[in-house]
Amino acid sequence: MKIARVIVDVPSRETDRPFDYLVPERLADWVETGSRVAVPFGGRTLQGIVLGSAGEAEVDPSRLKPIADVLDAVPPLSEELVEIGLWMSRRWLCPLTVALQAMLPAALKGRTEKYISPAPDAAWTVLEMSVYADFLRALESGGPVKLSQLLQQHPERADIVKMWVKEGKLEERQKVEDRLSVKTVLTVFTPAESELRQALDALPARAAKQKELLSYLLAHPEPVAQSVLAEAVGTTTAAIRALADKGVLEVRAVTAERDPYADRSFAPSAPLPLTPAQREAYAPIAEAVESRRHETFLLHGVTGSGKTEIYLQAIDRALAQGREAIVLVPEIALTPQMVERFKGRFGARVAVLHSRLSNGERYDEWRKIREGRAQVAVGARSAVFAPFTRLGLLIIDEEHETTYKQEESPKYHARDVAIERGRLNGAAVVLGSATPSLETYGAATGAAPALGEGDEAVRPVYVPLPQRVADRPLPRVSIVDMREELRLGNRAMFSRALADALRTRLERGEQSVLLLNRRGYATFVMCRSCGYTAMCPHCDIALTYHRGSQNLRCHYCGYAEREPDKCPSCESPHIRFFGTGTQKVEEALAETFPGIRVIRMDVDTTTEKGSHERWLTAFRERRADVLLGTQMVAKGLDFPHVTLVGVLAADAALRLPDFRAAERTFQLLTQVAGRAGRHELPGEVIVQTYEPEHESISSVEHHDYRGFTAKELGHRRALGYPPYGRLLTLTLSHEQVPLLLSMGQSFAAKMRERAAKEGLGGDDPNAPRAAEVLGPVPSPIPRLKDRYRFQCMVKYRGDVDARAWAAETLKELAETAKRHGVQLGVDVDPQMML
Repeated sequence: MKIARVIVDVPSRETDRPFDYLVPERLADWVETGSRVAVPFGGRTLQGIVLGSAGEAEVDPSRLKPIADVLDAVPPLSEELVEIGLWMSRRWLCPLTVALQAMLPAALKGRTEKYISPAPDAAWTVLEMSVYADFLRALESGGPVKLSQLLQQHPERADIVKMWVKEGKLEERQKVEDRLSVKTVLTVFTPAESELRQALDALPARAAKQKELLSYLLAHPEPVAQSVLAEAVGTTTAAIRALADKGVLEVRAVTAERDPYADRSFAPSAPLPLTPAQREAYAPIAEAVESRRHETFLLHGVTGSGKTEIYLQAIDRALAQGREAIVLVPEIALTPQMVERFKGRFGARVAVLHSRLSNGERYDEWRKIREGRAQVAVGARSAVFAPFTRLGLLIIDEEHETTYKQEESPKYHARDVAIERGRLNGAAVVLGSATPSLETYGAATGAAPALGEGDEAVRPVYVPLPQRVADRPLPRVSIVDMREELRLGNRAMFSRALADALRTRLERGEQSVLLLNRRGYATFVMCRSCGYTAMCPHCDIALTYHRGSQNLRCHYCGYAEREPDKCPSCESPHIRFFGTGTQKVEEALAETFPGIRVIRMDVDTTTEKGSHERWLTAFRERRADVLLGTQMVAKGLDFPHVTLVGVLAADAALRLPDFRAAERTFQLLTQVAGRAGRHELPGEVIVQTYEPEHESISSVEHHDYRGFTAKELGHRRALGYPPYGRLLTLTLSHEQVPLLLSMGQSFAAKMRERAAKEGLGGDDPNAPRAAEVLGPVPSPIPRLKDRYRFQCMVKYRGDVDARAWAAETLKELAETAKRHGVQLGVDVDPQMML
């Protein structure tokens, strides 16, 4: 008797453990670690994933239920990925099924469907057979019928179906089905030429269309899609089927790839000669790949220093060994230009995974990897789970990006998952950035503790790349104090220096990039008579005005309302739009520089599939003078004619209630500055700000990463923030504030008790071990989607197992939270504090 340990797809803490199931003899050869299976669970049939086998059951074997079915011929998860899932659930305190489901493409996240069929001994009354004759015929023809489809076709029969199921006249069974399947196309195959000619001669004269079909196939004997053939000859598929019925042609379903790049051709590229600095940086990475040794590297290279070429040559080295590679790129930096670099070098061996693909395209790219037809995966955060079995190299480009941390459960960080996969596979891991996160930089240089904790602690090897390729200079950066502009009477959104620089670029036929990290037309709408501000009724956040659609919109829950013509509170006509968004800048550019050609790229203009690529292609082909956008224009772009970068509100994010605000401002400014002067033409950067003395802005002027980092690390050390301490936050949400406050206080009290038992406090900044519990307090955004939000935070350092404390405390509070409908969300090492 074979027993399988299965984790069932019920994402709750109560069922977050493996359950034992019998493996029927017929499935014995198919059930293995990583298999998706359909199992009976609590009166339903649900999807589960096999974690392994068990020698003996944890309960009475007679109570065990058998696995109903195996859903894939080949397990979608390898043993290594199952092990990664177990590690993730411990590391980020999430249910195991949630960690494992994150690794599967959406197509394989099975759903349970109900099927209905007449019971073998069903005895229908004369009245039923008379009144429901057509309905019974539909039920009895062609086997079990999907209940959802049946009720869609016969909605008036819902009650009778329910009654017949209760009476036992209808049998109901459940089946786990995939949300998508492999795409197939009916394809026509021809016999040998001699047989085809013989068949053509044998056709009677009246079969004109069939003769035309065979004549066409004699001229085009290769397999062809049935629909394409019918269109080419100008006939229907009936004529093709008639020839197939006679045995002249063969028509069969053939798997068709949903290739998102099928209509694109990529010019092959050869490895470029490395500069001395690149060779020095490449050598230790190549040596680790060659020796199949797990090592983590921080490739710290300024913008334009040639990091991508190092990535490409390191991948080439891994492929030469018969191994595979994963390249992670932030979603907004995964531009067509970036894809082109990898496809141009490695061709069809590259699979691309990102959210702008349809579910079908993502599934087919994932299948390419699993079936061994692709050896390189390029993608955003979730591509770290690409189902490779011979990993030799993992690369995280722009490793400082906060988007590598998922904000929904499982709240994993792709950098940490990549390092763990590298450890399990003996693979090299490269973290690349012009502005590494302080945690990574501090760990690599020894200025701060290692990444991770305990046995998993990692100190990356520091690999600097301080010069641009061909010794091109970094762009000149000018800081403009907008307070001074105001004093001199300039109330426009463009400083005199930026306006002059834009005018010069237009005269020279050069291009510019403008960054404003705020979409919409105006940031908020306020009445100048009574002070009323338009707020979202579901969230404690101001509505943003969008001029194109003439509505006010909440960027958190999607609520929208029409643009007001008078104040809803006092009915004054003096209602005005304050603040500046990308739409308003676009309008100001057209007014200031008549005839200027502007491409605006933000969430509002890039929602349509393919729009991202269309805008960037148009800019590359110089069909626009200015590329204006939010942070998506700051990364991954390389245009030879861009000589000016302007930042309109450099300090926009500085006052956010987040200890990383200064670091993120410096990173974004440095990244966008790096878009200028990357080729032969020199570059210039103009940064507009109301806080020119702030270190995150003044350091950009001199490209002084080390100076900024030294000061910022000093602040962090004094306050015990990462990288000198760790954080764990609990966010509670509910419609009633008193209940939230009570539960938050319970969590905080229990955590303080656990800290006190170990003699820990947060008072002594020099103590090697410390733990401090803060809160509960309202979250920085205190209400979202009609739910109030409170936060508790645990700051700790040294050998303190705060995760274990939190896991135990959440277990103790789970029943109360469930009874009152309080949502609890724990985040280990949070990146966003809002």
